[in-house]
Amino acid sequence: MNILDKIVADKRKEVDLKKSLITLPQLEGSVLMERTSVSLAAALRKSDSGIIAEHKRRSPSKSIINQNLNVQDVAMGYADAGVCGMSVLTDGKYFGGSLDDLVLARAAVNIPLLRKEFIIDEYQIVEAKAYGADVILLIAAILSREEIKQYSELAKSLGLDVLLEVHNEEELHKSIMPSLDMLGVNNRNLKTFEVSLETSKSLSTQIPDDFVKVSESGISSIEAIQDLITYGYQGFLIGENFMKTDNPGANAKEFIKQLQK
Repeated sequence: MNILDKIVADKRKEVDLKKSLITLPQLEGSVLMERTSVSLAAALRKSDSGIIAEHKRRSPSKSIINQNLNVQDVAMGYADAGVCGMSVLTDGKYFGGSLDDLVLARAAVNIPLLRKEFIIDEYQIVEAKAYGADVILLIAAILSREEIKQYSELAKSLGLDVLLEVHNEEELHKSIMPSLDMLGVNNRNLKTFEVSLETSKSLSTQIPDDFVKVSESGISSIEAIQDLITYGYQGFLIGENFMKTDNPGANAKEFIKQLQK
C-alpha cells in the first residue's frame, strides 16, 4: 500500500467521524458561506510572479519542516510579499495542519486561500467554503472522472475555484472538463516521492489554454520558474522552500523580488 492509499483510507474514516460531529446543515450555517470568494485563477492570470505560497508544518517525505510558526504571521508575511495566493494544508495526521489554520489565515488576510486537502467527499467541499477557503484542490490520482465532475461542479456552485492536480498523461485526459479553473501538475511522484520538473514540461502541451497551468512541488529556484514560464505555466506552488526558513514571508518577498528583476 503506497502512502497515498494510506492517506485516503485514513481520510475516509476521518470524514465519517466529522460528519457525525458537525452536520452538513451546521456547516451551511457558517457566516463564511456568505463571503464572496477571491479567484486564484484570476489572480494568476494577471500576475507577473504566479507564486502560490504554502503553509506546511511537516510532510510524509520530509517529516518536520517547521512547527514553530504562527499561521497568521505566515499568512500576513505572504500577503505582504505579494503572493497570488496561499495554500493551507488542513490534513492533521500526515501534514500537521487543521481547519483552524484555514480560519486563522482567513481572519488575517484577504488573498485567495487554497484548502490543500485530500478531498474524497462532497462534505469536505462545503467544509472548505465554511472555513474560509476560496479554492479547493482535487487530486486526479484518487478520484474517478465522475467524482471530479461532481465535486468540481459543487465547488463552482459555491463560488469556489477548482485546482485539479495530475501526475501523468492518463490522469490529465480523464480530468479535463469545463468545471475546472486550473490544472496543476505535481512534479512529485506520490508513490515514490521522487521529484522531476520534466513532468510539468512534458504535460504542458496537453493542457488546453482555457485552464491556468500550475506547476507544483520541487520548485526552489528562480531559474526553474523562468524555465517553466516558457512552457506556459502561470502558477507555481512553493511550500518547503519558504516554510523551512524562520521567516517564510520575508523569504517569499525576496524570492518574488528576484523573480521580477
